Amino acid sequence: MSAQEKEMEMMKGEIRKEIRVIFKTNMKIFDWDIPENDDRKSAELIVAAMREALDEISEEISAGKYDNY
Repeated sequence: MSAQEKEMEMMKGEIRKEIRVIFKTNMKIFDWDIPENDDRKSAELIVAAMREALDEISEEISAGKYDNY
């Protein structure tokens, strides 16, 4: 197991928790801003935006942006 994989094993739970915090924070904002909010639709839209952001980061990784971070 590489040093990066060992670090990931230690950090995985924290990363997952941080992602959930971002998701739940945005769910609250949708509820505050939209009186008749459809929570399921909001959740789907938030997750789609998060996936887009992750896809963008993946593309940046492939392009070498983080090779010397």
